[in-house]
Amino acid sequence: MSDQASEAVAEAVFAALADPNRRAILAALAEGGPATATDLAARLPITRQGIAKHLAVLAEAGLVAAEPGERRRIRYRLQAEPMRVAQRFLAALARDWDGHLAALRSHLE
Repeated sequence: MSDQASEAVAEAVFAALADPNRRAILAALAEGGPATATDLAARLPITRQGIAKHLAVLAEAGLVAAEPGERRRIRYRLQAEPMRVAQRFLAALARDWDGHLAALRSHLE
């Protein structure tokens, strides 16, 4: 994946994770496995319509994937790769900061 593509994926992940409701949905999926919007609405203090809107943002960022379930119900499953891309992006930033902070520490000492 090119640096530009990685940055675009990381940007979408960070934008999706900015909302606490979306983080709660991801946590619920991580804990309970694939679920429908109705299942998630039963577990979280968010309406089914709100869940559906948040799932659309999460799907656009690649963090969840919709898969057909029984009786035409759509279940949502976590997708790890976009999070890995965002983690690599953060790790690269951390490396850059580590060097700058070490230089500042050296200068101040």
